[in-house]
Amino acid sequence: MAKAATEARILGFAEALDVVQRHATEVRALDAERTALPASVGRVLAESVAADRDQPPFDRATRDGFAVRAEEWTAGKKLRVVGQVRAGEAWTGGLVEPGCAVEIMTGAAVPAGADAVAMVEHAELDGNEIWTVAGRSLRVGENVVPRGSEARQGDVLLAAGTAIGAAEIALMAACGRAEIAVRKRPMVAIVATGDELVELDQALGGNQIRNSNGYALEALVRAAGGQVRRLAIARDTLEQVRTRVVEGRTADLLLLSGGVSAGKYDLVEQVLAEFGAEFFFTGVRMQPGRPVVFGRLASQRVSESASQRDWTYFFGLPGNPVSTQVTFHCFVEPLLRAMCGAGVAGPKFVQATLGQEVRGKAGLTQILPARLKFDLARPEVRLVGWQGSGDLAANARANCYAVLPDGRDLQVGDVITVLLR
Repeated sequence: MAKAATEARILGFAEALDVVQRHATEVRALDAERTALPASVGRVLAESVAADRDQPPFDRATRDGFAVRAEEWTAGKKLRVVGQVRAGEAWTGGLVEPGCAVEIMTGAAVPAGADAVAMVEHAELDGNEIWTVAGRSLRVGENVVPRGSEARQGDVLLAAGTAIGAAEIALMAACGRAEIAVRKRPMVAIVATGDELVELDQALGGNQIRNSNGYALEALVRAAGGQVRRLAIARDTLEQVRTRVVEGRTADLLLLSGGVSAGKYDLVEQVLAEFGAEFFFTGVRMQPGRPVVFGRLASQRVSESASQRDWTYFFGLPGNPVSTQVTFHCFVEPLLRAMCGAGVAGPKFVQATLGQEVRGKAGLTQILPARLKFDLARPEVRLVGWQGSGDLAANARANCYAVLPDGRDLQVGDVITVLLR
């Protein structure tokens, strides 16, 4: 059967990134649900978080030492140590009088009357008397974090839409939030296509390959914040591809790997067109990943999110595994994170110095497996030797992708863009 006509729309790499980000601004995050704080890692806040008290709630010592009046910490002047205060304790000795000092531990509340903390290594001690080490001075407020200098009670510390990691969890714990409202995870349907594919629990024929893309995409979706529904492999027939698309239309996002090139059995675009798909691009001038497809279908969701969105977005990803993963990081992940409620942001690009000469390829932005050396002074990136976009071993040796501009030859020391993963 001849393939249904779809208008080809091949974009440059930067233009395709822009198209995805424009659509990311249109998606709505799902409803909120409450979860225990430790389980919120990787989720997105659905409410703001405010300080429940001043932070710090008292003038806090940042060093072990002695709470003193700064003006008295001068050469030759001795101070009498009148007590000790540890973190978590309240000083009960009243105002620190002139000529006195209180031994204090890191994190403890600075007693009233003292306005600085002299570090223990800067003090000489004899019995209950201390004095400064020669050449040391002290400023008012030194080694003290004033009450409320980090936040005042009621200040919004985390806005709704913030992705939650360890830093955010620590801050919410400090605010006493044992439970928090987060966005529900979007459901992502994953379909691998191809007669050559078998699942891991099936016998493998000599000319068959295992369905690695299904597992890779599941891992990538979960890492980006989505839920996964892996559908059965779609064999290279119109009937099977149609069946999987019908099943996938009930999800928030549909990912199909394989079947998007120009071959006789590449049926994905034809089937999507039969269902009235709107195509935003049908290819990108990049390597690997040129045949990537992006668009949307009228939704068939029956979940509570159906009233919020009328569309199921889809990506047709190339079947070669490195192409699949590259195009996911470039295009799928930014859209999926927006669906999670994390706002609109592009792929994770950074810059690094190139450690080798590389010849450009005219007409294509190359995004090739590479290793980034995380050197403090000068991060350096080098390509990983590979045998093309089916080389899973090379992709696993890499820890990033080098983004090589269209047609430009590069020299050692050139600064290039790197796609993190």
